[in-house]
Amino acid sequence: MKKLFSTLLAAGFAAFLFVSCCNNVQQPWNPTTPEWAKKSTIYEVNIRQFTPEGTFAAFREHLPRLQALGADILWFMPIHPIGVKNRKGTLGSYYSVQCFRKINPEFGTEEEFKDLVREIHRLGMRIILDFVPNHTAPDHRWVTENPEWYIWREDGTLYYKHDWYDIAQLNWQNPEVADAILADMLFQIREWNIDGFRQDVAGYVPVQFWERARREFDAIRPTFHLAEDENFSVFLHRAFDANYTWHLSNTLMNRIAQGRPGYDVNSIMRWHHEDIRRVPRRAFRMMFTSNHDENSWAGTEFDRMGDAKATMAVLTFTFENSFPLIYNGQEAGHNRMLEFFENDSIDWDGPRAADWTDFYTTLVAMKRNNEALWNGEWGARMVRVNTNEQERVLAFTREKNGNRVFTILNMSDRPVTFTFEGDRFVGQYTEVIRGTGNYFTTNSDNRVTFTANQTMSMDAWSYQVLVMNF
Repeated sequence: MKKLFSTLLAAGFAAFLFVSCCNNVQQPWNPTTPEWAKKSTIYEVNIRQFTPEGTFAAFREHLPRLQALGADILWFMPIHPIGVKNRKGTLGSYYSVQCFRKINPEFGTEEEFKDLVREIHRLGMRIILDFVPNHTAPDHRWVTENPEWYIWREDGTLYYKHDWYDIAQLNWQNPEVADAILADMLFQIREWNIDGFRQDVAGYVPVQFWERARREFDAIRPTFHLAEDENFSVFLHRAFDANYTWHLSNTLMNRIAQGRPGYDVNSIMRWHHEDIRRVPRRAFRMMFTSNHDENSWAGTEFDRMGDAKATMAVLTFTFENSFPLIYNGQEAGHNRMLEFFENDSIDWDGPRAADWTDFYTTLVAMKRNNEALWNGEWGARMVRVNTNEQERVLAFTREKNGNRVFTILNMSDRPVTFTFEGDRFVGQYTEVIRGTGNYFTTNSDNRVTFTANQTMSMDAWSYQVLVMNF
């Protein structure tokens, strides 16, 4: 059924209007985050690129390694059949979904996927699936069976946003769309026994739907939900456990690493003060140095951050409210942009793969073992330790239940000598990790004592994280 262009415009901005009006909700309903997520690190899985075979069976061989790494929540990019009509590249985009209740046969069978989920659970990990509620492939059966569920241009062609010509935009003004999408999500939770979702472009979908969906998910069992969104804090109040930190992770960290004028430690602290003001204390803020979008379209962390990449990774594991993400291959030092629409497997055997595995394993274990670093309200607030080099040095403590973590970062490309102010950080610590640029020492067990108003020197892009139990 063809829609008028005025209807297209109204529907196209419906999600924005619904979300905006709900930002003033006085008594938001707070979903309950599963306790198993409280000290978790999230790990993104791209089945197509994970192995040369690009299958569930081949990926399954890596599960013991991921368990040893300490990955708690495995986020699988979409695993559904990909649309053929208007397909991009040879294999198409995972986000052009032809059917939400089927498995991409290139990856394996439905039974193989269910077996994989059982094995993930047996090993003590959880799995969330990437879901795409905003659109479908243009050859999804709904396009012909329920054309009123979509937005159409005046010329009779399907509408799509941006340059996504391989998708068809759903019409969220039609209540039947919400019913159908929710039914498919509930199918995946019940039939495939998954533990939640990462919701693609969540901000394009009305907040009322997310609240309804979360209530229905939690009526089945505790589940975990990540929104690909940063703009609408109401999502965190009413439906989601976690969302993105695009401005910090994609803009600020990259620009500081690149030495862009006007970007320094104070830029991060300004972002942080605004962030804690607007998001609920329970929120998990996903922080990262790479993900599938960054790697395929903006460059690897080696490209974007250079010698600062390890420093920025340490920040994502120790900053307040951080829910750190590892994108598959980072733990092996994979240093190449992956083709998004083709088979292009990760290099697991690079020259320093073992070093990077040790680096990330140390960070994950540190987060898991120190209550001060746990997620959301389970973790501790961050208190900055001031220095006479505020623009270049970021030092802070996080302390909870007799556990203190002290992080010191030189976030500049020059050596720095500075003096700490006050005595809040004073005491004897055990060093967990330290490094400069691409080279680091982990689990050294060095005992380090800090005194009031101590002076310290650090090389460019160097870092040190220490813990104290008292």
